[in-house]
Amino acid sequence: MTHLPPLPLALTMGDPAGCGPAITAAAWHQLRAEPGLAFYVIGAPALYAGMAPVREISAPSDALGVFAEALPVLPLADVPAVQPGQPDASAAPAIIRAIALATSHALAHQAGGLVTNPINKALLYGTGFAYPGHTEYVAHLCAAPGAPAPRPVMMLVGGGLRVALATIHIRLADVPGALDTAALVALGEIVAAALTRDFGLATPRIAFSGLNPHAGENGTIGDEEVRIINPAAHLLRQKGIDMSDARPGDTVFAEALAGAYDAVIAMTHDQGLIPVKTLDLWGGVNVTLGLPVVRTSPDHGTAYDAAAAGTARPDSLIAAIRLAAAMADARRATP
Repeated sequence: MTHLPPLPLALTMGDPAGCGPAITAAAWHQLRAEPGLAFYVIGAPALYAGMAPVREISAPSDALGVFAEALPVLPLADVPAVQPGQPDASAAPAIIRAIALATSHALAHQAGGLVTNPINKALLYGTGFAYPGHTEYVAHLCAAPGAPAPRPVMMLVGGGLRVALATIHIRLADVPGALDTAALVALGEIVAAALTRDFGLATPRIAFSGLNPHAGENGTIGDEEVRIINPAAHLLRQKGIDMSDARPGDTVFAEALAGAYDAVIAMTHDQGLIPVKTLDLWGGVNVTLGLPVVRTSPDHGTAYDAAAAGTARPDSLIAAIRLAAAMADARRATP
């Protein structure tokens, strides 16, 4: 087994008018005594003035020697001065550049992974930003020359659960038509591989949730389970993956909490997020699976109101940093 030395994590500044600067400074205060969680932030040093001692660095490797004493900041040019809670479209190009730079550092093995602070996607669209959000943009940046972008998979981690999503931001009415056996097989393979590579589980156990109440009751109250989901589970088992048939959505998460499954693949966005946020509203983490780099993010938005009031909580960012570091450790230990 190969053990490589740890690398600092790269944090993006996120929207400078949002909660990102405040929660980054707060996270540094709480984590500065843990060298295994060292990180640096890509942004304007002035964003953190008065919230933490700041040390400008010129390369990611400088962060390890600085982290215990000051917040390491890799300066980003042309970040406009903004007021907390007042989004400014002129910051959009810098927000995008921070994401691109952090991703490039992770791809070049200068950073152990990237942790992305919240952005306002609508703010970026005016610049020609052509991606639905962070996840798709980072996947695009990870594509090898001439190759398609890897398929990113959204997983929420919190409250003792790991929940990946088969569908995300689409209408409930559109979900049945969006489910596809081949796509679920590909999703199950990505989740299984990530549970081994990033979470250190040699033989992960995964459950599909059902789409319909009681997982369709053998097709009597909906047939997506017998037509689409269970055939995908069968194919995954043939590939050597421990995958359940569709389990009722009202019990599968309790089963996972009890230890029956290491992860659940939920059919809809809210079906998956409701249990995670109920169990851990403040500390949930958004993880992107299927990428060549580790990427996590707080499971909340820019929180402009909290940024303006100075009440933003760093819990989710701290959890995202801890999880990214653990995932990076698991990858370094991979034979």
